[in-house]
Amino acid sequence: MVWKSTLVTICILQLTSLGGGQNVNPDILLESDFPPARPSLNNLNAICLQGNGRHRYPTSCFPPSGYAYARRAGNSINRVEAWFSQCCFSGEAQGSGQILCCAKKAWETALSRFCVEEYSTMTLPHECCEKKGGDRWNCFERQAPNPFYQPLLGYIAPIMPPDQIFSWDPNTC
Repeated sequence: MVWKSTLVTICILQLTSLGGGQNVNPDILLESDFPPARPSLNNLNAICLQGNGRHRYPTSCFPPSGYAYARRAGNSINRVEAWFSQCCFSGEAQGSGQILCCAKKAWETALSRFCVEEYSTMTLPHECCEKKGGDRWNCFERQAPNPFYQPLLGYIAPIMPPDQIFSWDPNTC
């Protein structure tokens, strides 16, 4: 048990070390990142070009019990960031209109998956997950703490392969 505690402490320190050597709880840190903002023409450039400067949340840094919400939210952020990269750089999306369409689909798919995970727990689901259709997306958009996808100065995100395949059809735009 001691090695798990030490590993978690090391990961949390790596994950949450801020400029002044300040450390914070992952739940608190996620409050500045989750939920991710809805992609728009106003934030698309930052989504595509500054993704390496936004937090990623390696699952190995969370203990097997506790921090369950933070783990689900972190996985959702990792997922959407990996999928944004696919939209921006895979070559499937041509022009900003298709890239935006792909990014919106990635965002909705990642948050839908988050809601499925929320309902699979024995706790109350995130309030936005209880809504349907456009109301759900509007709820997540209103709660987004970083609507312009501003990067963290000096932070370089680790490569996080998505845990689920994202496929997008350019003909849907």
